[in-house]
Amino acid sequence: MTVAISAASTTAGRSCPLHYRYAPASFARVADICAETVYIIGGLYGNLPALEAILALAAREAVKPTLIFNGDFNWFNVDHDSFAAVNRAVLTHVALRGNVETELGLDAGDAGCGCAYPDYVDDADVNRSNQIMQRLRHTALAFPDLCRQLAQLPMFAVAQIGARRFGIVHGDAESLAGWRFAHDSLHQAENVTWLNRLCRENHLAGFASSHTCLPALRRFVDVADAGRMHVVINNGAAGMPNFSRTQHGVISRLSIHPAPAGLAQYGEAQDEVYVDAIPVRYDVAAFHTTFVKNWPAGSPAHRGYFQRLVD
Repeated sequence: MTVAISAASTTAGRSCPLHYRYAPASFARVADICAETVYIIGGLYGNLPALEAILALAAREAVKPTLIFNGDFNWFNVDHDSFAAVNRAVLTHVALRGNVETELGLDAGDAGCGCAYPDYVDDADVNRSNQIMQRLRHTALAFPDLCRQLAQLPMFAVAQIGARRFGIVHGDAESLAGWRFAHDSLHQAENVTWLNRLCRENHLAGFASSHTCLPALRRFVDVADAGRMHVVINNGAAGMPNFSRTQHGVISRLSIHPAPAGLAQYGEAQDEVYVDAIPVRYDVAAFHTTFVKNWPAGSPAHRGYFQRLVD
């Protein structure tokens, strides 16, 4: 049977607009953030209970961490109260825009959700994401000042943790919606060569990202630089479960200090910097109540995400 696919399904949500791109050499600049500890919070997806849990985690640290929301802190928060609460809270910290915040801009184009999904993502998933984005845009129309602030956020940053520098991105080292820091991509030889070269040329110990919605932690040996180690940590999603039969989000922690006892799920020491994945154990019942109220059974978000949220 031949299935007709609309033009929108083959472009919106899969395309990567030129204004999403930046030069890798941009990471050679002076660090934007200098801190002993940073939390990288990608993919909050409008989950207010997860935000509250992250603030509680930060309060456990002996040295107050700098919170960096590296994009897609909006998604499921289509009711006005949640939209306002999430954005006003995030904008009191360091924030980068993801594809969602970029597409909420008042002059956003026709990139759909802006996810730039690769070919292996099903068209049905892409179309559902575009539909979620349309509804979120409708909510955002009531908050033009917030949308202007979101559109002005940077796409990436450089953070210096102790003596080491890290690129902080939403997607990858070339695009806000890039997928080269996805789990599978990090095992491709050409990406290993590319990553090591970028780190070497820009004096980086590695990168922290999200966007792909699945976590990864990968260490690389740069044989062209006396075996120096580089690392990429992708937190997956702060506001959704990331592993089978779990219901917690994940954020990344970069610090000159080891994580408080029992805080890290996994990680490693990288050039005198601790690189860890931290579980975000939010109030699941509270989030599910809000989610189902906004996205009842049969809605695009419910069909696309509810099974992940509960299992």
